[in-house]
Amino acid sequence: MKRAIPVLVLSIAGLIPVFRYEPSLGTETASPAPTPSASSTAASGSDSGSTVVKGSTVQTDKGPVQVEVTFAGTKIGSVRMLQQPNHPQTTAAVPKLIAETLEAQSADIDTVSGATITSDGYKESLQAAIDANTESAAASPSASAAAETVDGSTVQTDKGPVQVQVTFEADKIASVKMLQQPNHPQTTAAVPQLVAETLEAQSADIDTVSGATITSDGYKESLQAAIDAKG
Repeated sequence: MKRAIPVLVLSIAGLIPVFRYEPSLGTETASPAPTPSASSTAASGSDSGSTVVKGSTVQTDKGPVQVEVTFAGTKIGSVRMLQQPNHPQTTAAVPKLIAETLEAQSADIDTVSGATITSDGYKESLQAAIDANTESAAASPSASAAAETVDGSTVQTDKGPVQVQVTFEADKIASVKMLQQPNHPQTTAAVPQLVAETLEAQSADIDTVSGATITSDGYKESLQAAIDAKG
């Protein structure tokens, strides 16, 4: 009888690992779809100032397509697929579409060969998200409150006074308006070029317009004064 007790104990001990192991066999969780990691591109330096917008769900012959876009202001910081066809060509195409989006900063991108249907659905959903973000930014009171308008100095030139007014959005030059300028055809033709170069360069370090050197120099001096005043 004394020998039976150890045998019984060993038998029970042998069953313990089985009881511990059985639940893991009976609990099988579905593995998440691989699309999020393959079809999302994280924005570097994204913060609480970013806005996440879902695009429309586009029904295609291959299945629904929907994107989610993270914006930093009006800049596209990242794109994530919420819905996409479960197809190898789609899986291969999505990273290319996202990379082109981040480069173009718009939905005006090329269709990926072999994934035309998905590409078209992606671009449609993306454009819907961009439009929604634009409308939201325009309607937001904080957007207008964040804008700051600064008058540059009045620069007296041989052709007449030159003065600009600059509108800043944070540290970005959003627009430039002429408050004073010489009444001269060459000046009239030069100003749009000067403004366009300013918006591109985001500084007063721009080229002088040929035939309007005096106006250009006065413009740049007034512009720099406005930038300095903005800090």
